[in-house]
Amino acid sequence: MKTTWSILLALALALAVAPTLAAPPADTLAARVQACTACHGKEGRAAPDGYHPRIAGKPSLYLYHQLVNFREGRRRYGPMVYLVDHLSDAYLREIADHFAALDLPYPAPLPASEGAAVLARGEKLARQGDAARKLPACVACHGQALTGVAPAIPGLLGLPRDYLKGQLGAWVNGQRRAHAPDCMADIAQRLTPEDVSAVAAWLASRPLPASAKAAASLREPLPLECGGVPR
Repeated sequence: MKTTWSILLALALALAVAPTLAAPPADTLAARVQACTACHGKEGRAAPDGYHPRIAGKPSLYLYHQLVNFREGRRRYGPMVYLVDHLSDAYLREIADHFAALDLPYPAPLPASEGAAVLARGEKLARQGDAARKLPACVACHGQALTGVAPAIPGLLGLPRDYLKGQLGAWVNGQRRAHAPDCMADIAQRLTPEDVSAVAAWLASRPLPASAKAAASLREPLPLECGGVPR
C-alpha cells in the first residue's frame, strides 16, 4: 500500500509540473537580448571586467551604427560579429532602441591610480584639446557634460579606463572604423600613447552628472565632419 501511494504521489507531482516544463519561454525582446546582457551586464549596465561597456541609455543611432559596424567589418570582435552577422537592419534598430530607452543609474567611478599630472593632462585634452596639433576637445563632439549628444554621439563618462584605452588604440591601429569620413580615426592618429592613457584615466575617474542622458544638441557645430552623425 505504501508503495502504491508513493507511485501515485510521484505521478501527481509529475502532472503538476508538466505544464510548466512544456510552456515555451516568453518571446519578448527583453528575453531575446539576454545574449547581449550575458557580456554587457544585467540590462546592459556594463560587465565588471572593464572591457564590455555599458550599452544601456546610449543614443539609439550610435548603438545601431555599432551593431552595423560589427556586421559589416568596420569593427572586429568575434562574439559580436557572430551575434549580428545575419540580423537585419530593422532588427538591429529594434535592439538599439531597446537599450537606448533604458534609464538606469550609473555606479560611482573607481578611484584613479594615476598621479595628478597625468589626470591634469587628460582633463586638458578632454576640455580644451590641443590646437597646435589640431586636436579638438572631447567636449566639442561628446557634449559639455561628456554624456553624449543625441541621436548618434556616445557619452564618454561611466566607461572603464581599460575599455577607453582599448578603443582609442583600436582607432589607431585600424581595428575599429566608422562611416567615412572617420573623424575618430583621424583624431586618434594624432594622440600619443601618453595622451591616450591620460585622457582615459581622467574620463574614467569622473562622476556622472545628476542627469546622465545625452544632450539634445551641441552648442556649436562639430569641429570636423563625422560620417554617420547627422548634421
